[in-house]
Amino acid sequence: MPQPPVQADIAAVWRIESARVIGAVARLVRDVAVAEDLAQEALLAALEHWPRDGLPQRPGAWLMTTARNRALDWIRERRMQERRHEELAGDLQAREAGVVPDFTDALDAARQDEIGDDLLRLMFTACHPVLARDARVALTLKLLGGLTTHEIARAFLAPEPTIAQRIVRAKQKLREARVPFEAPRGPQLAQRLPAVLEVVYLVFNEGYTATAGADWMRPALCDEALRLARMLAELMPGAAEVQGLCALLELQASRSRARTDAQGRPVLLGEQDRSRWDRLLIHRGLAALEKAQALSPTPGPRLGPYTLQASIAACHARAPSANETDWGRIAALYEQLARVQPSPVVELNRAVAVAQAFGPAAGLALVEQLLDEPALRQYHWLPSVHGDLLQKLGRHDGARAAFLRAADLATNETEQRLLRERAARLAT
Repeated sequence: MPQPPVQADIAAVWRIESARVIGAVARLVRDVAVAEDLAQEALLAALEHWPRDGLPQRPGAWLMTTARNRALDWIRERRMQERRHEELAGDLQAREAGVVPDFTDALDAARQDEIGDDLLRLMFTACHPVLARDARVALTLKLLGGLTTHEIARAFLAPEPTIAQRIVRAKQKLREARVPFEAPRGPQLAQRLPAVLEVVYLVFNEGYTATAGADWMRPALCDEALRLARMLAELMPGAAEVQGLCALLELQASRSRARTDAQGRPVLLGEQDRSRWDRLLIHRGLAALEKAQALSPTPGPRLGPYTLQASIAACHARAPSANETDWGRIAALYEQLARVQPSPVVELNRAVAVAQAFGPAAGLALVEQLLDEPALRQYHWLPSVHGDLLQKLGRHDGARAAFLRAADLATNETEQRLLRERAARLAT
């Protein structure tokens, strides 16, 4: 059932403004869970007043002011409780143990306008290493994406109670670990940044090629990851890998419209209609890649993993057609990536590039070295690539068996169907 116009407007405003509101409140109360509760109270107030009074001229500012007022009331109440405790028994030991937070500077902080810093603090808090990877993803989408628990559960095909528990436990763990609401500086920034980038990358990848379910893609997750990457790039303009990740996602997203046909079936990269690629996203991606390359350490080609992947995506974006792709450069870039971030998946991608640049036999030799790799045992792309190269070499029986194994390992229904169809064509 469609939402009434005012409620739809409120939902849209909340999606845009919620992260800023939660971040600003979290700076005051120093507790992400409390900040989200207070921001939700502001949302409830909007749902009560706006249908009756009409949308305010600046709805974001209305939400921010309301949430901050709730936060100041909460701080005053806590300070009154502190005074009562001091009068009754004294709480010096409790303060030394960190039991009772000190809100002395919180009211002064309320007068400061640090929206950008608040968003950065919120992102680093939600992606703190104390949390498991799936908890970081869920909490980031909840706090910074403004997604409801239902929307997150639907996006990841998980039961809603599971996602709700994951988010609650994540906030509880942050509280128990006394994770400070701050963005790290200096050496700590370099240590913590990869965890933040990984969350955005994981969200995008799940949207770009869904791991399970009937849909080949989930555009909403791609859009959300792209929004987070752009936000991060704006907040950290001097971080090479932040710009590199943003470039990678812009370039990958530019192909989205061409990745499925009219029936929703997957269209592989070499068969895509490049006129359907989004030229604006390509322009944005190449501009971000230039920034990342300019910011990368010198001397020498010391690009980070996301910037290297963006460089590979740029080779595809610049090629007028599949046949004009510079596969030799792509193979060289994968070789660099294997040195910077060694993994069997990178080696498999390098094998594909080598096959395109130097022939299927050269690629097959690399793929066959990976067939017994434990990390790829359940990775359906390995037998899929194996089958593709065998087919190109005319070894159809082996190719058919490889495609069937890939279909058995795949968890996405569309991919399963595509692989079984390829195997069936070889059988006939």
